[in-house]
Amino acid sequence: MEIYLVGGAVRDSLLNLPVSEHDWVVVGATPEYMLENGYQQVGKDFPVFLHPKTHDEYALARTERKSGSGYNGFTCYAAPDVTLEQDLMRRDLTINAIAKSDSGELFDPYHGQRDIELRLLRHVSDAFGEDPLRVLRVARFAARFAHLGFTVAPETQTLMQQMAESGELEALTAERVWKETEKALQTQDPQVYFQVLRDCGALKVLFPEIDALFGVPAPEKWHPEIDTGIHTLMTLKIASTLTPEVDVRFSALCHDVGKALTPPQFWPAHHGHGPAGVKLVENICQRLKVPTHIRDLAKLVAEFHDLIHTVNKLRPETLLKLFDTIDVWRKPQRLEQMIMTSEADARGRTTFENNPYPQGDYLREAFKVASSISNKEVLDAGFQGIEIRDELKKRRTQALADWKQKQEVAS
Repeated sequence: MEIYLVGGAVRDSLLNLPVSEHDWVVVGATPEYMLENGYQQVGKDFPVFLHPKTHDEYALARTERKSGSGYNGFTCYAAPDVTLEQDLMRRDLTINAIAKSDSGELFDPYHGQRDIELRLLRHVSDAFGEDPLRVLRVARFAARFAHLGFTVAPETQTLMQQMAESGELEALTAERVWKETEKALQTQDPQVYFQVLRDCGALKVLFPEIDALFGVPAPEKWHPEIDTGIHTLMTLKIASTLTPEVDVRFSALCHDVGKALTPPQFWPAHHGHGPAGVKLVENICQRLKVPTHIRDLAKLVAEFHDLIHTVNKLRPETLLKLFDTIDVWRKPQRLEQMIMTSEADARGRTTFENNPYPQGDYLREAFKVASSISNKEVLDAGFQGIEIRDELKKRRTQALADWKQKQEVAS
């Protein structure tokens, strides 16, 4: 029996990146042997075991044969006669198909070290085309390693295009698509994930609402990049520099989906695209089973991001209505989330990338003024029942009006 460290741990150590998980492959063993030595088997599809002390995953060397459609359409063969090279062949990318022995020797039959040096994401074998999930995985790795200069190898790009055209991507479950997308949204360059998917034709299959934005023009005065799809990816990139929160990043991705609904005769204007996009956001989230808290923020951002750009011109009543609508009294974190997405939208434009966003400070101060009037203050004044809500609204509106007046005088 031989045990090797494989996959991401080997790859990341070669890239001088932190290693958080260790996966191992066991050559020459049987399930019975693993169980007799205290390993705990997990799952029914693959012979994977947890180490009795470290709880790292130890998988028996195996081969896979395509036997159906989709991600789960494989027959697995694991036996002592499966070699390390055979096990590594079933892996997706060459940079993930490197093994390391206990002595530190590297086994690299598919030249993953070379591709690390070349900064290429290249598939190991044609078996890559049998698993549609790998299209998303390559896009995710492209996003994760974009800052290191990694790109997709031309032959892998071609294979991904063929897979997108074959209809195999439609067999992917919503859970798998969202899981890969969520991981991609957590990377340093999440916009690369969606660009890679678009380049191979997968975006129109998995995210048609986003794909439809490419080729839709916006006024050049406000959007020198013109194309709404390009602006969307620029917005996502800016959002990723502002926060690691998936909620905000996903909302930035979806903020302008309503522009795809604008009839071409009205281009480049997009009046009412915010409210129009809410239903499209709902469709995306329902189809991919996006968590509720992410969906709710994305819908609010789609509807109100443009309003926040003009926040200094809003009447006190409108400001207060905005606070009520986004439920900032119970969920104060929403204020920063809305500000960050609107800032990302404003800066996600060619030549605007480094501009300040004073609307954010204005909205923070306005909320501070409004929230300084509390329920307790109204209760102490003797108001009861429905009068409390009306009086609270009246006092907050007046506080905002007084504050705005001072702002105008000072300017």
